[in-house]
Amino acid sequence: MNRLRRLLARPEDGAAIVEFTFLAIIVILPLMYVVIGFSAVQRGAFAATAGAREAGRALSTAEDAATGLARAQYAAEIAVEDQAVDLTDLDVGYAPDGADCSAAGTYQPSLTPGERFVVCVTVVIRVPGLPDFIDTNTATGMYVVQRDRFQG
Repeated sequence: MNRLRRLLARPEDGAAIVEFTFLAIIVILPLMYVVIGFSAVQRGAFAATAGAREAGRALSTAEDAATGLARAQYAAEIAVEDQAVDLTDLDVGYAPDGADCSAAGTYQPSLTPGERFVVCVTVVIRVPGLPDFIDTNTATGMYVVQRDRFQG
């Protein structure tokens, strides 16, 4: 009886490896790609919001507009690089108070006391494995800067 069981059980040897490999290819690999894709999108969103915040902070404490704009660009670059996003995908723009980022680029901050404006940072989100013509998603971060009225 024992020998009969052993003979009948032999055709099943190695089946677990085949089933595991099949499940890994069908289930685990696509699941890993989805996780990697979502993390790329989240990384882009973090880079945009952190870049806008840091650019706004650097600009709001500057002595003059030329120095402030250079400092804001540099601060945004550092914040975006910290999230492993390419600097070629970075765009820093400014919009008047009350406007959204669709108006970015139409305003140049003068850094007068009491001035309010919006800093907008846009980054291109690149999902691994997608070709460039499909991969055109962007994330935009917005930060409102309020210059101190007594700053001069």
